[in-house]
Amino acid sequence: MAEKKEKTRYSDSELQEFRAIILEKLVEAKEDFNLLKSSMSNSDDHGTNDTSPTFKMMEDGSDVLSREETAQLAVRQQKFIKHLEDALIRIENQTYGICRVTGKLISKERLKIVPHATLSIEAKRQQ
Repeated sequence: MAEKKEKTRYSDSELQEFRAIILEKLVEAKEDFNLLKSSMSNSDDHGTNDTSPTFKMMEDGSDVLSREETAQLAVRQQKFIKHLEDALIRIENQTYGICRVTGKLISKERLKIVPHATLSIEAKRQQ
């Protein structure tokens, strides 16, 4: 009979604990995103105006590549922010920490590391 008592959701105090973790990560993620955005819009040419044309061409090529990488990082960061915001909504709805495949609680350890997780390790392995 003791097995019947399996938790179906995290308590309000546990949810507030997770909320604090998510809010902290959200602040960091938004700061990182803003840094990426500002580095993409920065039109600094690193002072290559008066150097040889060949070097300028190479510099421009690597600049385009690094802008593309920065743009990709910014997109990933934006997705991460959205996942964190979605996790906050799940906390409000009291559905946070429930695996969307198995319906069981995702382990606290996993949620502390990946607070936006919607799959338990068990479900993740099945993928």
